[in-house]
Amino acid sequence: MPLTPHTSAPPWPKETAGRFAETVRTDSPDGCTVALLGLPDDTGVRMNNGRTGAAGGPAAFRAALARYGTTEPAALKYPRVFDAGDVMPTGSLEKTHERVTEAALALLDRGLFPIAIGGGHDLTFPFVRAVAQRFPKPTGVYFDAHLDVRETAGSGMPFRKLVEECEVPALHLHGFRPLVNSREHLEWFRHHGGKTHLDSAKVALPKAKHLFASFDLDVLDAAHAPGVSALNPAGWTVREAEAWVRACGANPAVRCFDLMELNPAHDVDGRTARVAAHLFLAFLQGFASR
Repeated sequence: MPLTPHTSAPPWPKETAGRFAETVRTDSPDGCTVALLGLPDDTGVRMNNGRTGAAGGPAAFRAALARYGTTEPAALKYPRVFDAGDVMPTGSLEKTHERVTEAALALLDRGLFPIAIGGGHDLTFPFVRAVAQRFPKPTGVYFDAHLDVRETAGSGMPFRKLVEECEVPALHLHGFRPLVNSREHLEWFRHHGGKTHLDSAKVALPKAKHLFASFDLDVLDAAHAPGVSALNPAGWTVREAEAWVRACGANPAVRCFDLMELNPAHDVDGRTARVAAHLFLAFLQGFASR
């Protein structure tokens, strides 16, 4: 049964035998602590003149996860995961955002930890908006080459909207690249509690009662992640990212997590989708230690 009237059943590939995906429940959240939510929409990317294709991100992620990660990894027991399916897009940014918030609230009301897979990065706004209703004024930690604090609607505005509409008190950005961000946006970001962190920073999250974590795959170098909406020629390695993602999973103040901008239309050999699957499992590895 769909999570809400606006979600569809998860389209899992059949070839999951022996892989982590074999353990994912799709029939019921009973016994699960983590929930997956697909956000197959790239309307915001198109509005910002980015490379379209991220609408296929959730399906590509599931296909990659079906072929990666063993059911019983060494010295680790993953939390049980429920796949709540995909939020059906509407063609309207605002209406799709409303559906995302509704679906995320339904997961939270069932006591599940929500993980979203996208999709344009604008979808982080309605996803975290739901979390902020249950865990007020969460501090943001995000991994992105871009500030994403544009004043105009589209994939480049989620963190501005979270500050302005959800009372997010502070933002911590890792992976920031000055060459692709405007001075105006950086000034706005800093004026509203934003802090950029060096790539060499110690892996440690800020102290706060509530945190949210968002990972835009374009923080990764294009050599590792070609399948994104905006290629990054000077980004992180997967190993650098893995340490931070695992730390996000381990921190009990983190109330939600997302992996965004997976764009299979531009992926080479499914490389980026496989990285997304790996980072998802790294997050669960950290979560298992809570």
